[in-house]
Amino acid sequence: MREEADENETIQPTFPSGRIKRMMKLDKDIKKINSEALFLVSCSLDLFMESLAKRCALVAIEKKRKTVNLDYLRIAVKRHQPTSDFLLDSLPMPSAKSPPLPTRPSDDKLLPPRTRRIDHIFHKAAS
Repeated sequence: MREEADENETIQPTFPSGRIKRMMKLDKDIKKINSEALFLVSCSLDLFMESLAKRCALVAIEKKRKTVNLDYLRIAVKRHQPTSDFLLDSLPMPSAKSPPLPTRPSDDKLLPPRTRRIDHIFHKAAS
């Protein structure tokens, strides 16, 4: 009974096949893509993304965080370099933390939160 139910289920890839086909055609060596090849690449992409998401989640759990960020993705990719090494070149470099906003003077109590006076924009930062 269970085998019959498994045979009737169809696998639907998560990502749109049109987009995957366009990405595959970016390779100049590929002229035509048959439906079976497109289906296999789509399923492979699903498995790869699921695996990567799990690895990123594990890094977030190790860091005791509930949100996965770009740094956790970079760590997950570095841990599994033989299979994910190509991603390191595509990931943006970590940006430096932005400096904190200057505190508002006490006479600016009427300004909404996180609003700066115009003179803060032209103020030279101390070197």
